[in-house]
Amino acid sequence: MDGRPLRQQIGFCPTPLGRVAYAEVGSGPPLVLPPPWIGHVEREWAFPEVRAFVGALARDHRVVRYDRPGTGLSDRLPAGAPPPSLDDDVEVVGALLDSLQIPAAAVLGFSTGGCVAVALAARRPGVVTRLVLVGAFADGSAIAPPGLGEALVATVRAHWGAGSRALADVWVPGTNRATRQAFADLQRASADAQDAARALEAVYATDVRQEAPRVRAPTLVLHRRGDRAIPVQLGRELAALIPGARLTLLPGELHPPWLGDRDAVVREVRAFLADDPADPADHPVDPADPADHPDGPPAAPPPRERPGAGTLSEREREVLRLVAAGLTDERIAATLVLSPHTVHRHVSNIRIKLDAPSRAAAAAAAARSGLI
Repeated sequence: MDGRPLRQQIGFCPTPLGRVAYAEVGSGPPLVLPPPWIGHVEREWAFPEVRAFVGALARDHRVVRYDRPGTGLSDRLPAGAPPPSLDDDVEVVGALLDSLQIPAAAVLGFSTGGCVAVALAARRPGVVTRLVLVGAFADGSAIAPPGLGEALVATVRAHWGAGSRALADVWVPGTNRATRQAFADLQRASADAQDAARALEAVYATDVRQEAPRVRAPTLVLHRRGDRAIPVQLGRELAALIPGARLTLLPGELHPPWLGDRDAVVREVRAFLADDPADPADHPVDPADPADHPDGPPAAPPPRERPGAGTLSEREREVLRLVAAGLTDERIAATLVLSPHTVHRHVSNIRIKLDAPSRAAAAAAAARSGLI
């Protein structure tokens, strides 16, 4: 972000469930991040890891995050009111997009926010241009055995301090004491014990298995293989339900994408968002990996595990050859009968995949490695 300190702007918009707090940073095509379950856009920004993650996405996008009704800076729900349903969540994000005059956006759904993203993409296909699901799931009842889930909800309700620490042990295992304590403190700042317990119950009851097959937006499913909060098998199952979804499994056990190898997550997300969805050469389909489907192949089209962000499609190689020849985006567009915007996104994707700071550096790196 040209060397200046990254700052987010916080605003409020009316929704059917009261005013919702939202935060924006960056410029470019919009990228919306629904909250994972409870959250606090202001308190989260105090974490350097969150700022680094959002800031990396904001290099290319106008990133919009928001607090779920009843949590964070958003209006509290009336006493005794149930937590927002999935229908409510879709209405809220729709109201937010309308308020911000965003007719369509890419959506990145992390954890339970992935269910909101899937439902939005299924119900309002013209609104979601691209869908990224990180550490997400389709069936909340499969996250934990019923007894364990009920015990965790009861702990949260009876003693939010102990409950928040238990959640920290699941979400950020193996981290130092300060990180776990900061995570627990953030949870308690985001909601009171009763609201948190009801929200956690809603997580276990969320089910988008009927919605997922109706998603038509290009979709990337990212999941860490050792994720303790949402087991990796749930990510595989989610990818199998969404037609044509790409599946990329990353090493690690931490649930939040801004912890652990954050850069690996950012590279995959930025490369996927920079792809041209109209170019079939960018979306080859590999056979399903039997190791990832011990119970047999999924009924839906198999997800693709990408070989790595450094692999260029044939179209990208073609564009890169013309970049190396010194052509501008406009001349490349005319040569390949593409729009300048499409060429620009190809060049951006190439630079991300090759980790190149400029067009010239990308061309030089590709020439040295024999890619062109």
